[in-house]
This record gives sequence, structure tokens and C-alpha cells, in this order.
Amino acid sequence: MEVLQGMNDEHTYHDDEGLEWKRLFCLPQLACEQINIDPWDNKAFVHKTGAMKGNYGDLLDYSADLSAQRAQKNGGVDPVQRKHFDNYEKRTGAKHIRDKKKTIENKNIKIDLS
Repeated sequence: MEVLQGMNDEHTYHDDEGLEWKRLFCLPQLACEQINIDPWDNKAFVHKTGAMKGNYGDLLDYSADLSAQRAQKNGGVDPVQRKHFDNYEKRTGAKHIRDKKKTIENKNIKIDLS
């Protein structure tokens, strides 16, 4: 439940039964900067992530968001990721683990790996 309170208001809340609720303080999570970056511009990505505060996981999440945007514009396939998978297969002779089939099926059994 959200209750809007002014700066000078008393910050307590009592429900219908008279129970006092404890206030939960949290930081707003808003990331407006990510909207304006072009998902195709690798220089903008390097510049943005170089100035970004956070950890390696934040960088991976940001990269995944841009990949999803590219995939959405190209019928569900991210061409940058596809190129990486193709180069990986040429280099190693095996498919990338994220590029492998999600199901294995024969006449007796079907295994879903997702």
C-alpha cells in the first residue's frame, strides 16, 4: 500500500483495525538515461558504461537490455549476438552454450533444457 505524505506531515499510518504500520524507506529506482542511448552505437555503450557507477552485473544487465531492444527491432534476433555466436562457432568448432537447442527429442523421450 502506498500513502503519499508531505514533508511536514506525521509519518505514521494506521489501518482500519487500528494497527500501526512501520514505514519502509527505499530509494527510487529510476533510470532515465538508458532511454536515449542508441542500441546500435558501440561507442556510446563504452562511454556510458565507462562512466556508470555500479558493478559488473549492472553492466551485463544493461548490455542485455540493449540486446533485447536490437532483437525487438529485428524480428526477435539480435544481429550483434548472432554475429558473436557465428564467430564463436568458427573459432572453436562448437556452438556457443547460449546458442544450443533448448530441447532434445527422439522417438522415445523429449528433454526440455530451459
